[in-house]
Amino acid sequence: MNQLRPCVFLDRDGVLNRDNPRYTYRLSAFDILPGVPEALYALKEAGFVLAVVTNQSGIAQKIYTQRQMELCHIYLQDACEHVIDHFYFCPYHPSVTQSLARKPGTLMFEKAIAKFTIDISRSWMVGDRTRDIIPARQLGIKTIQIGDEVEPEHRAEHTAASLAEAARMILHSRLNL
Repeated sequence: MNQLRPCVFLDRDGVLNRDNPRYTYRLSAFDILPGVPEALYALKEAGFVLAVVTNQSGIAQKIYTQRQMELCHIYLQDACEHVIDHFYFCPYHPSVTQSLARKPGTLMFEKAIAKFTIDISRSWMVGDRTRDIIPARQLGIKTIQIGDEVEPEHRAEHTAASLAEAARMILHSRLNL
């Protein structure tokens, strides 16, 4: 029987790389935020599964291709010594097609939970938008919000200025369990 494992679910844009309101899909504009590799190493070393859950609606809108997105993910993995266990992405946009995978839906989370035998009671979501916080809450996953772009009624349990700070909070809370 597989042992349940803790996971840190990560939004991509605004958490791992600098967000761009016009989408981030060119390698030349894919700017990994300071402290991200080190934060990911620390979480991985502490035994967390690392799963990226990201809406990539620019694919359905034909702004960029799935391959362009994949190249950004390869670049991120190379920069972080391949510590991310899996990238879950939803390429759909409501103006083109509906999908249960699109956040704030829970399907990307549920796929990771099943694949990696995740213990949601010991897991975290780090995101910067309401659509990141809502599905995590629905599933009983603890939340950390980067920045302040979440409506007051959807605020995460904790806030942090960066993934590095969020990782320190997660690791500190784990020591106190």
